[in-house]
Amino acid sequence: MNCILLPAANFSPTHALIDAPRQIEHISKVLGAQVGETLKIGQLGGNLGTAVIDEMTPAKIQLCDVRLTIEPPPKLDVTVVLALPRPKVLRRLVMDMTAIGVRDIVLINSYRTQKSYWQSPLLARLDEFVLEGLQQGVDTLVPRITLQKRFKPFVEDELASLMTNCAIVAHPYSELSLGQYLQQHAQPTVYTLNSAASISNQEHKQLHMKSALPSVVCIGAEGGWIDYEIELLAAQGCQAVNMGRRVLRTEAAVNALLGQWLL
Repeated sequence: MNCILLPAANFSPTHALIDAPRQIEHISKVLGAQVGETLKIGQLGGNLGTAVIDEMTPAKIQLCDVRLTIEPPPKLDVTVVLALPRPKVLRRLVMDMTAIGVRDIVLINSYRTQKSYWQSPLLARLDEFVLEGLQQGVDTLVPRITLQKRFKPFVEDELASLMTNCAIVAHPYSELSLGQYLQQHAQPTVYTLNSAASISNQEHKQLHMKSALPSVVCIGAEGGWIDYEIELLAAQGCQAVNMGRRVLRTEAAVNALLGQWLL
């Protein structure tokens, strides 16, 4: 945990209360914090900041001198449409996407998604995984997560409404690479800078190429998408792209793709 996130109900005008056993254990055993030490905290849906440990017991930690003055980082302008993965992978992926700052996550059914995945008890623990991701990424804003058990109706009726510009679908057998796609969609942007060396302080313009990152990224589960799914996504404007000659696991593909938004 890189910060401790608490719900609004745990705050008073001057104090805050930590009563979640896992957070208490982390502070006591991992951080080894003592009374009088300062913690990085945040209010879910609110600001980040610091607080001082006022009192510690095995059941609760009382905080004082609470200062929440730092705004959370902005969310990435991207929706990830992810074929529901194996349950043991789901926790890591939700944590990673949350920590990276994904704004919207859609967990969808696919041909290669086993029906048993939808009965996994881990689906009832998504809030827990999101909290872990927020505390890792030092963020307070919860991503929107929706479950879509019917692939075709979602793609045909709802996917287009999520696109604010363009969309891609990860497909290792596509002829177009992600790098080529980004080059094709690069947009010229003019930046105006003040020249410190200019006596008259005239403004100078520099032309750069700004990558038009897609607003929707579709990623399959292990085994990827079948041809029918790729065709249906393409009919809604999703461009299939590859990330090189290697076939990646879902976890690697998610993090490699989303890394483009962090650069």
